[in-house]
Amino acid sequence: MDISVARTFLEVVKTGSFVSAAANLNLTQTAVSARIRVLEDQLDRPVFIRNKAGAKLTPAGEQFLRFATTMVQVWERARRAVALPPGRETVVTVGAELSLWSPLLRHWLLWMRRECPEIAVATHIAPSDHLMGQVQDGSLDVAVLYAAPSRPGVIAELLFEEKLVLVRTTPANRPLGPEDHVQIDWGEDFAASYQAAFPDQPNAVVSIGYGPLALDYILATGGSGYFRKGFIRSYLEEGRLALVPDSPEFSYSAYVVHSTKADPGVMGRIRSGLRAAAAISA
Repeated sequence: MDISVARTFLEVVKTGSFVSAAANLNLTQTAVSARIRVLEDQLDRPVFIRNKAGAKLTPAGEQFLRFATTMVQVWERARRAVALPPGRETVVTVGAELSLWSPLLRHWLLWMRRECPEIAVATHIAPSDHLMGQVQDGSLDVAVLYAAPSRPGVIAELLFEEKLVLVRTTPANRPLGPEDHVQIDWGEDFAASYQAAFPDQPNAVVSIGYGPLALDYILATGGSGYFRKGFIRSYLEEGRLALVPDSPEFSYSAYVVHSTKADPGVMGRIRSGLRAAAAISA
C-alpha cells in the first residue's frame, strides 16, 4: 500500500472531514476521495460513512485505524534510519514517561553524546500504554517507564528501584491540615497502596499529575506529598523539606522495555547508558 493512502486516511480521521483533510494535505478534495476509494478497494470494505456532518469511521475503518497508525510510524522510523546524519551508524528511538525525563533521561542523553557519538537519537514523551504499544509494533526501540506489563515479544528489565516517601515543608513544627496534602498521580498501584495505608484520608483539595510541578507548588504554598526519594534528596539536605516520621514508604520501580528483535549490540550500549544515568540520578 502507498503510504500516502494511509496518511490521507489518518488525516480524514483526525479532521472528520474530506474537505479539511484536503486542505491540510494541500490536495484537492477529489484527490483525497480517490485515495480513500483506492483504500476501500484494497480492503474490499468501506472505511468512512460520509454525510453533511463530515466523515465517520465504519467498523472496518475502526479496525484499520490502528494498522494505519502503525504503518505510518514504521515508515517514519525507516525513513529516519535511511537518512542518517553524517558520521552516524544508526538511529535509536527512545520514549519515556514525562516524570522520568528529569533527571534520568537528561543524564542519559549526555552519556550517549559522550560515549556513543556514532548513534543518532530520537526521543518521545508519552503515557506508558502508548509507549508499550509502540515498542510492540516496532515504531519505538526502547521505552523507559514505571509500570511494565507483560507483553508478547517485549523484554522488560529492571532499571532501578526507588521509594516514594512522604515529605512536608519546613519548619516541621508548623501544623499542616489534611487540606495541605497534595495528591500526586504515581499510577494505579500507588493509588491503591495509598488508599490501603490511609483509608480515612479525605479526598485531596489539590491533585497534580506531575511530580516536579507538585513540588514547586508545595514549596511555594507549604504542604506535604509523596515524592521520589532521589528527586527530593537535595531539598532534604538543604532543610527545605523534611520526612514525615513513621509514614509508610512505597516501592516505585522503573524498567527498560525493548523488543526481543532489537539489535543486541545497540541495546547493550543503550542499557549501559541508562544504568549510568540511573546511578547519577539515584
